[in-house]
Amino acid sequence: MELRQLRSFVVVAEELNVGRAALRLHLTQPSLSRQIAALEHDLGVELFARVKRRFVLTAAGATFLADAQDLLRRSDEAVRTAQRTQRGELGTLRLRFVQSATFEALPRLLGVFRQTYPEVVLDLESWTTLRQTEALRDGRIDVGLMRPTTPTAGVVGLSGVGLTSRVVAEDRLVVALPARHRLARRKRLRLADLGDQPFVFYSRPSGPAVYDTIVGFCRAAGFTPRIEQDAADVQTIVSLVAAGLGISLLIGPTPPSNPDTVVYRELSDGLPTWQLSVVWSPDNRSPALARFLDLIQTAPSAR
Repeated sequence: MELRQLRSFVVVAEELNVGRAALRLHLTQPSLSRQIAALEHDLGVELFARVKRRFVLTAAGATFLADAQDLLRRSDEAVRTAQRTQRGELGTLRLRFVQSATFEALPRLLGVFRQTYPEVVLDLESWTTLRQTEALRDGRIDVGLMRPTTPTAGVVGLSGVGLTSRVVAEDRLVVALPARHRLARRKRLRLADLGDQPFVFYSRPSGPAVYDTIVGFCRAAGFTPRIEQDAADVQTIVSLVAAGLGISLLIGPTPPSNPDTVVYRELSDGLPTWQLSVVWSPDNRSPALARFLDLIQTAPSAR
């Protein structure tokens, strides 16, 4: 039994006239009659009968019609689903991101993608740059949103492991201060202004390269930061700053906060910016990834 036989049967059942059905199907009447006869032979039942010179469905034909129509609907839907998946309109996009991407770049990029491809399933999770790089190389994720280990390096070593990147933001180091802190009255600060302050810092195990780089900036400015408390995530750091446990240095953009409790100030030291890049494997043939990469080229830029 073939799908073309089912389609022919359904049209004949709808028309109850071989001539009209043949016209709809763009077939000759003898060819259509042979298809119906072959289908009846395969099924071992009569689908049509002539009653008082009228062409009618048999009881078996009427039962078979409902199932045939359902099979054709499902067949058509399967074709449409396959075609939409190939176009990247369906499927899953496995995306991982560093935490600092969640405050501007991630919602900006995903907002455009979700609006354009609402039926693609988004598999999202916050991972470190190192973990993302390994997973991209192994094919366990489709795309990463990551930062380099140091601001001057870019996302280094990617070509050596077969990955491609595109910069989507350039972010600066900023100072987080309790709103009533004496330094909060200034619009811009120098790192050297912070030398006598207690710090709330990123925990080194959660990002040793970032930790060491920021400490290195402080040492170049003439002091080693006095770290009173550390935390693995930036929201906790900001909460601890708001509680007055110290100040902090954060890679922008910063999380939303109450300006009556925490304020952010730019640095005037001319420090290099920290790139945020979309990274993927050119060997990944996921249509959803291809559509995501198309869209990030036209997505609104970071402000």
